[in-house]
Amino acid sequence: MGSIVFFSIIIFSLFLAIRSKQKRKDNSTRDFVIASNQFGAKLIFFLIAGEVYTMSTIMGFPGGIYANGPTYGIWFLGYILLAYPIGYIIGPKIWQAGQRYQAITMPDVFRGYFKSRVLEVLVALITIIFLIPVGQIQFTGLVVILQSLGWHLDPVILILFSAILAFAYISISGIRGSAYISVLKDIIMLLAIVLAGLAVTVHVGVADLFSLSSEKIQHQMTSSQLIFTMTTIVFQALGFYIFPHAFQSFFTAKSASAIRRSQIAMPLYMLMYPFIIIVAYYALAHDLHLEHPNQAFLAVAQLLLPDWLLGVIAAGASLAGLVVLAAICLAIGPMFVRNVIPNVAEDKQKMSAKLVIVVYLFMSILMALYSPGLMIDMLKTAYYGVTQLFLGVLIAIYQWPIRRELVIAGILGGEVFSISAYIINFDFMGINIGLLGLIFNVLIVLLGTCIWGKAKQFD
Repeated sequence: MGSIVFFSIIIFSLFLAIRSKQKRKDNSTRDFVIASNQFGAKLIFFLIAGEVYTMSTIMGFPGGIYANGPTYGIWFLGYILLAYPIGYIIGPKIWQAGQRYQAITMPDVFRGYFKSRVLEVLVALITIIFLIPVGQIQFTGLVVILQSLGWHLDPVILILFSAILAFAYISISGIRGSAYISVLKDIIMLLAIVLAGLAVTVHVGVADLFSLSSEKIQHQMTSSQLIFTMTTIVFQALGFYIFPHAFQSFFTAKSASAIRRSQIAMPLYMLMYPFIIIVAYYALAHDLHLEHPNQAFLAVAQLLLPDWLLGVIAAGASLAGLVVLAAICLAIGPMFVRNVIPNVAEDKQKMSAKLVIVVYLFMSILMALYSPGLMIDMLKTAYYGVTQLFLGVLIAIYQWPIRRELVIAGILGGEVFSISAYIINFDFMGINIGLLGLIFNVLIVLLGTCIWGKAKQFD
């Protein structure tokens, strides 16, 4: 029964993708990737939420709590909440920069403002490389979800099934399909999370649950853990909307005010997190002996909910991963053919982007098969790379007169510092190494500006 419900929802999502084509303005790359700037506040709200509340929400977040205790919960909730006011401030500015430079990708904005081919390619390559772990997260989660339905097939088959679905969403209607499916995904995912949380409450009771789980987890944090958590919250909040698929979603808006209105409502999604925490604590308290922490949410759902509801939960979680995969692909494909490969004709960009998307999906599949890892750890790795672009984005959208050479040096310095520190397991007072890299990045730009002065113009 669960599989029937699952397939019914997936088929309906494909129907929504087909229906979304009716709103298409033309067959251009611009319409395919950013919907010709036609989305209003409501659709922007669901699109951004669809790209934010992903597999990490329904699987990575409870898995992190199950594996590491409540510290992970504090970090996860904190950085998302802090990111919303940042999005409210910079989102409209990003949209204005997109209009100013006729941009459809983040590197387009860098090229438009800095007039630098080197910087354009650098930004594109950094974001493409560090988006591979994000795609890997989705595939890893999708395998766990499909196996929870009793599909005891080779992971390769399950991943290929997921990749074909993601590519189908993209091919049918581009970003419009993602936006429409995001509405369905959010409704189903919210329903699934609330039902699982309520099932735990009815089965055990909240007071008894926390009493049982308190015997198995440590409630105190060391000063080093506290510093790391707080600095990680700040660092990842800064990088939240710098991921190219989130950045690009601002370009789909019809106006800056539509973005502001959508950001005001975003914290409403946080209402579902208490239910996820309850599920994670149940998994902790009852020694479920999971093969992997990422299975925590689905394992509890399998124990407490009927088979058909498990199908609903699996569909919601799968759509969460598929929507993000589609959004990432719609960022990576255009970036590669517009910003990395020179002089690709406009009429060939769309088809070329689809070929790049196939390559990206293949690379993410390989990483999911041979290096599954803990979702939360992979997410942190992606942030180390992408957030180093934050200063460059601010300079471009606010049009600060900073030399492009200094921006390049700052980005490279921050990247080298962060990745090197991660590899050698460097620690400085517990501060997040990505934030240290960003500080190093800022210092390079500030010191260089003090020595060589502001940029008078970009030739």
